[in-house]
Amino acid sequence: MRVHTGEKPYTCDQCGKSFTRSAYLKYHMNIHTGEKPYKCSHCDKRCSLLRDIKRHERIHTGEKPYTCDQCGRSFTQLGHLKHHMNIHTGEKPYKCSHCDKRFSRIGAIKTHERIHTGEKPYTCDQCGKSFTRSAYLKHHMNIHTGEKPYECSHCDKRFSLLRDIKRHERIHTGEKPYTCDQCGKSFTRSGTLKYHMDMHTGEKPYKCSYCDKRFCRSGEIKIHERTHTREKPYTCDQCGKSFTRSGTLKYHMDIHTGEKPYKCSYCDKRFSRSGDLKTHERIHTGEKPYTCDQCGKSYTRLLCLKKHMNIHTGKEPYKCSHCDKRFGLLSHLKTHERIHTGERPYHCTDCGKCFKHSSSLHSHTKKTITLIEENKEQKESSEVEEKNHVKTGDKI
Repeated sequence: MRVHTGEKPYTCDQCGKSFTRSAYLKYHMNIHTGEKPYKCSHCDKRCSLLRDIKRHERIHTGEKPYTCDQCGRSFTQLGHLKHHMNIHTGEKPYKCSHCDKRFSRIGAIKTHERIHTGEKPYTCDQCGKSFTRSAYLKHHMNIHTGEKPYECSHCDKRFSLLRDIKRHERIHTGEKPYTCDQCGKSFTRSGTLKYHMDMHTGEKPYKCSYCDKRFCRSGEIKIHERTHTREKPYTCDQCGKSFTRSGTLKYHMDIHTGEKPYKCSYCDKRFSRSGDLKTHERIHTGEKPYTCDQCGKSYTRLLCLKKHMNIHTGKEPYKCSHCDKRFGLLSHLKTHERIHTGERPYHCTDCGKCFKHSSSLHSHTKKTITLIEENKEQKESSEVEEKNHVKTGDKI
């Protein structure tokens, strides 16, 4: 009857939350006491509530009891199924009070509105870092615990979150479950699809506070503004080098680990990331997927297209701190500033000579290799000649 009347006679004296059953109140009290009586039968995880341990154990068993009657897709949690059903109904009753975006769930709109308000209610009790989502906090906590319970079934890589291993395994399987309903292009991640959709909508609500550049996402503007502030919040714990992006730090870490699981299907070159392999293989295939809509010129990399676009736009947001020269790309500014500072960051490992440009080091290395090979050939030739003289009895 309480389902119909809405009556909730059992109230928590700690926080005031009410329940229809006394058992639900008892479960709830474990949140306040910290008691975790339910232990996972597959790992050491413990939970306060029976329903939470049941949900958790589905990670190990792979059980997905909630199935969509429209498309047959299954889920581990009822909430996930409800969220999924909105794909079929298209219903989005919740509108953001700061912009025109609409959402199918109240939880989703609350999370979204934090982009505008800057609220980060989930705080790490180890280091004080705060997050907009509880999932981000859980992900972050693995930095402190170091726990990686999920192992890839194709390679030896391990992950702390189930979603991360699912994403990773798509590298091996080639699965791309997220498809654009505008152009049919598919992606391995939902985030990449969302990013792609901005091409169709053209919406860019976030403006840089240092220049006129606009962005679709708050995360992108934060990364971009670091090009102006020079902030580098991601530091390598092996060598102390810092980076503006977490992705760049991950890429850098491969220098220390040396892991290169992705091999080119045309040559023997190996790479640490699938994206780098794809870019490299375009050298062999001749594919140039990034085309300028102004002049039709195509490129193998998105970065090369962006660099090219400055020819048409004339944008030069990066100013030299030593003179009045301006540049369209940060990399060009850094190269230019070495004229003033005299910095030579590229070192030859054979002779110790330093260079301002990576291309100069490359050219030097090629010359060095050529000289070494020539000297080796001369030495071998002299040794052969000497042996021939000894055999024939000629004096040298």
